[in-house]
Amino acid sequence: KMKLQKKVLMTIKEDGSILVETFNFIGKSCTEETQFLKDMLGHETARELKPTYFEKEKVVSRKWLPICG
Repeated sequence: KMKLQKKVLMTIKEDGSILVETFNFIGKSCTEETQFLKDMLGHETARELKPTYFEKEKVVSRKWLPICG
């Protein structure tokens, strides 16, 4: 399964407020990877979390086992 490209969309509204939306992030990585924007822009007035925020990223683990002498 191919991973979708992560995207961040910033919209500046007529009243000067800024909306930051993330797409194709799983778990808390969306807030971690956009923290620099919050730091630059200042006070956060609201936060709406998508259902994918509460998902855990699937980690694939491979381990080679010696089965032949």
